[in-house]
Parts: sequence; C-alpha cells; structure tokens
Amino acid sequence: MTRTIREVTFDLLRKLELTTVFGNPGSTEETFLKHFPKDFRYVQTLHEASAVGAADAYAQAMRRPAIVNVHTSAGLSNGMSNILTAFQNKTPLIITAGNQTRDMLLMEPWLTNVEPSQLPRPWVKWAYEPVRAEDVPAAFMRAYAMALQPPAGPVFLSIPLDDWDRPASGEPVLRSVATRIAPDPDRVAEFARVLSGASNPVLIYGAAIARGNGWPQAIALAEKLNAHVWAAPACERPPFPETHPLYAGGLPFAIAPLSRKLEGHDVAIVIGAPVFRYYPYVAGTYLPEGMRLLHVTDDAAEAGRAPVGDSMLSDPVLALESLTRLVEPRTGSDAPLKQAHRMAPHPAAPAHVAKPGEMTPLELFQTLRAATPAETILVEESPSNLGELHSAWPIDQPDSFYTFASGSLGWGLPASVGLAMAERDSGRNRPVLAIIGDGSLQYSIQALWTAAQQKLPILVVVPRNGEYAILKSFAVLEETPGVPGLDLPGLDIVSLAKGYGCNSARAETADEIRKVCAEAFTRSGPTVLEVPVTATVPPLL
Repeated sequence: MTRTIREVTFDLLRKLELTTVFGNPGSTEETFLKHFPKDFRYVQTLHEASAVGAADAYAQAMRRPAIVNVHTSAGLSNGMSNILTAFQNKTPLIITAGNQTRDMLLMEPWLTNVEPSQLPRPWVKWAYEPVRAEDVPAAFMRAYAMALQPPAGPVFLSIPLDDWDRPASGEPVLRSVATRIAPDPDRVAEFARVLSGASNPVLIYGAAIARGNGWPQAIALAEKLNAHVWAAPACERPPFPETHPLYAGGLPFAIAPLSRKLEGHDVAIVIGAPVFRYYPYVAGTYLPEGMRLLHVTDDAAEAGRAPVGDSMLSDPVLALESLTRLVEPRTGSDAPLKQAHRMAPHPAAPAHVAKPGEMTPLELFQTLRAATPAETILVEESPSNLGELHSAWPIDQPDSFYTFASGSLGWGLPASVGLAMAERDSGRNRPVLAIIGDGSLQYSIQALWTAAQQKLPILVVVPRNGEYAILKSFAVLEETPGVPGLDLPGLDIVSLAKGYGCNSARAETADEIRKVCAEAFTRSGPTVLEVPVTATVPPLL
C-alpha cells in the first residue's frame, strides 16, 4: 500500500527525534496537522513570534533542532523578529509554513506566500518550497542538515497545503550530519606561537563557547596562559564563570570604549564571537596601538566581515582544546580589575534613592538573587537595567543565563517557556526566572498563556519603571531631546497576567518579593510579579 507524504514525513521526523512542534495553527497548515500523531506534541502559542522564541530556547537548552509551524506568508511575517534573533543566536530551527494549494498558486490567491524562498531572507540559512510534493520528505532531511551544520541556524520550508495527502514515491534517506569543524593544524600552531610569545595576552570569549558546552576548555586555556578573560560585547550566553579570578567583565559595544578597555595588551584572541558586536557609534580605532588580534569562529561570514584581525575557521571548543595543548604556560599575571557590572555592556545608572512604594533596580535584583535557588536559570530582557542586574547576579554555572543576540525585543518571555519545557523534558528541573521590562513584556505578552497552558512554574518579574529608559539613554547619547513615545503610563501588569491565566502579584518590599519567590517555583503554572522601581537612565558607555 502506497503511503502518503504526511506518513513518510512524520516517520522521518520520528527518526530525527523531532516530535515537538511549536506553532500557531493556520488554514494552510491544517493539512499538515491532520490526524496529528499521538506520539508527537503540539505546543500552541497565540502568536508566531512566540512560537519561534519558545522553540529557539528549547533547541538551545536541549542542544538539538526544534520545529516551528507558522501560517503561510502572514504567520512567517509575524515571526520574523524572532527568526532574526534565532539566526543571530545560531539556533538550529526548522521553520515550516503552508502555502495555498498548487492548483491556485499561479493566481496568487489570498494569503499566498508569493515568493516563499525570499520572504524570510536574510535571516535563514536556507529557504525552499519543494517543486513536487514527492520532494517534501527529502526537503525535511536537507533542512535538518542545513540547520545543524556550522554555523547552526534557522531554515525555512514552504509546503503547499495539498501536498500532504499525495502518494509518496519512496522513503527518504536518513543521513547523519557533522556539526564541528576542526582547526587547521598549521593555523592553530601559528596562533599558539603568537599567544605564547605575547607579553600580555588577553582572551575574549563569546557565546559559541557556551553553545558548545565549553566552559571547562575555556577555563583551561585561560589558566594555562594566566590571561585575563573578557566576555565579548553584548554576549547572549556567558562563556566563562564570572566568579573566576581571571574574569574581568563584558566589553562595551562601541568602538572607542572597547579599544580603551584592551589597552596594555599586545595580543588579543576572540573565540566564538564576532569582531565585534557594536551598536552606538563612538568613533575611534578598533584596537589599541600595537595590538594584534586573532579570531576563531565557525562562521565564515563572521570572519569575513570582521574589520580587523587574522581569522581561523574552527569549532571554538575544538580550538580551545588545541590551543591549550600547544601554548606555553605563563605565570605572573595580576588579577584583573573586575568591573562591577560584570558582563553587561554598560554600567549601572548612578545611584538613586527609591521613592516610597518602589525599589531601586539594584535592590530588586539583589533581593531576587538571595531569594532564589543557586541553580536558577536567568532570562533577561530588560535593557534599561542591565548594569544593575549583572552587578547583583554573577553567572557562575553553565547554561544558567540566556538573552537575545539580536537586540529585537519580544524573545525573552517565550524563551522562558521553551527553557522551562526543556528543564522538564530533560529531568534537570531547574527553576526559570525571567526579568522582563514593562515595555519589553508587551512585545510577546501572549506567551504567558502558553506558560499557563503548559503548567510551567516560571517566575516572571517585571521591573515597572513606566518608560523606555534605554531609549532615553540613546536620546542623551544622540543629543535628541523631545523624542515622543518614551513613557509608558497606564499599564496594569497584574491584570494582564491574570487575563492569561497566571498567578500575579505586585510587590513593593523585599519581604513581599521573598514571599512570592518562595511560592512561585512550587506551584503548577507561571507567576508574574510586578515591582515598581525607580526610573533611571543608564549610561550607554
């Protein structure tokens, strides 16, 4: 008996262990979801961006690809902000969408994805609509390979809705995929010689080390070289324990201030990060005078666009292992002067005295760190308070901090859903705490519903400052007074959270916060805590 495209494709997905689908159903996707197999799980979200964000974090935490199903051109457009983030997070996702029936594609009826391979670009590695229905299973196999191969990232498949019930022409070939690139022996030997001959080398580590589970290797190289360690600017995953004696902090994300931080070093090596992630333009030299820069990345495009430095293509963790074997040990380096704001790219705002009924952001974060288990996973999307958060919460365990590489708001809340699901599925069961600004929360607030439906014990803390304070910082830097739309009056976070089925509360004191923390991780379902905080404008540099 001839099997259908649907049957053959779902069998392939089983073999690839891709049995969880994140999505928001649409009319052109119902033929894919028809008779949804009982051994698969459908994680429903109320918006496609939330589906992508949750899948991104789930894939990161499980260290394997995830599937997202969105609604043709409209749903793909809805999800683009978090597709951008997944691309820059280098997360392997297979994003699928339906399209109109093949008999009508020529006429471009309502909701047709007119150019399905073009719409998600440039934020996917590969995009394709199979020419024939018979090619759908093999297209999934290629999508899996493309998503995993370095640099990992999202891919997109558009599938006309009438393909799924067509007869399959055979079984797709199941293939294994290599995911790591070893360093060139001559190049890594050269890099080791340069590091060994340096009088004062410095290490700049990036999120790819965390993605590769490479903290032990990162520590080994730092200790053998006895070299100071900086986190790359605006790093989305901590690459090194912040309590280690050699850790200095996170580099600023502007040209001149970053160069000044590196003064006094003659050689720097960037491993697993771009050179460099900048945002505000502050003119200056990329490097201090006399410094040589080495760059290790598994992303050829990242190496190509670096404005300075000699590059080596390699899996960052394999490069760390090779360099540790080859470099000469160093002694005598002083401990670095640790910056108070640790990996945050800019300092905390000047100290303020809280008004009655509110806390300072620093007081809030210090209270949360003391009131939560040591193994708590922290998710951050509160740009206005980065300096205070990282001052209060040193990251000293791998895979315990997540944020977004893109700067596009709306990722953190659905990401906390994906992380909590991964903790439950893996059996690790670590608590998940998300710090989401009152402005950031509005970009994906509907993710609270999914957290409630999945009964995930997430604690979402919303520092309520009533403004886009980070944009006020840019207004200062860019000398643009009088910009409208930077204040956020009239938001009732507690009522919004209750409407999505969450436990919610408002706290104004440390005792009230401690009480909520004690209860949140023991209940079935999410808790949203609104905390009024002093409005501050952080310095960007």
